[in-house]
Amino acid sequence: MLLKNHVFSVVGGDLRHAHLANSLADLGCKVFGLFFDLDAYISDSVIKTADMEKAFAESDVIILPLPTTLDNTTLNSSMSSEIIKLEELFSSIPCGTCVLGGMITPELSALGAKYGVVITDYFEREEFKILNAIPTAEGAVALAMEELPCTIFERPCAVIGCGRTGRAISRLLHSMGADVFTFARKQSDLAWIRSCGCHAVHLSALPLSADRFDLIINTAPAQLLCEEILTKLKRDCLVIDISSKPGGVDFETAKQLGIRTIWALSLPGKAAPLTAGEIIKDTVINIISELEQQHSSALC
Repeated sequence: MLLKNHVFSVVGGDLRHAHLANSLADLGCKVFGLFFDLDAYISDSVIKTADMEKAFAESDVIILPLPTTLDNTTLNSSMSSEIIKLEELFSSIPCGTCVLGGMITPELSALGAKYGVVITDYFEREEFKILNAIPTAEGAVALAMEELPCTIFERPCAVIGCGRTGRAISRLLHSMGADVFTFARKQSDLAWIRSCGCHAVHLSALPLSADRFDLIINTAPAQLLCEEILTKLKRDCLVIDISSKPGGVDFETAKQLGIRTIWALSLPGKAAPLTAGEIIKDTVINIISELEQQHSSALC
């Protein structure tokens, strides 16, 4: 694959996507950066513009943010003061353009289809999720270190969920000397937890041990930290929820109980935007390479 043959439009997003645009330009690609008001973060090699029609007409790859939208109506673009309607964006994309985005909702896919736009979700790629778990884990633990009045070392900590991110957090806390209890449902996950030297606990046992932790980090995309659990926590327990909307904590009840809770969304973009941007870039390159291989095979 000759990456320099491609012209990219990186549209909106946060610092991850600014670094993504810079990194693609550093590889010698022609890159348009759209809706980045904070020019200090965009290199001179990136063509800064707000003219979607002109940029998209020249681009064969358009990269949308992660998540692409927060409301299924407007583009997620935290580095711009402009509100970008998705209808306007999709209507500006020429047919046949490769469009990549993160956390694509069914509503967003349907809206794209209305304008003949097919969106490939780079967030769903396995290599992305594995690597993205690392800055997420580091960001969650760094946040805990800032907020806790004690060390992580020898502290009883709970990690809820044993997906890629839950595993990364468990490993990191364990390496720092924490007494780590990781909660999961699957026996295979519990076995993996044991193999890492952490306490493997079935999720059904969470109500029985909730009162022992100084720190709880939730990664599960379900409201498991409900009133039954929250009422049993230590009043000085810190709860960090990194799960996507609608979150895994009953925040209203936690507030009433005086429990400190932090809903830490998009941690890679805040904790390690340069690394997170590189992960997106590598994933995008993999997708383009595979699409080109499929095209070549179809011609044979």
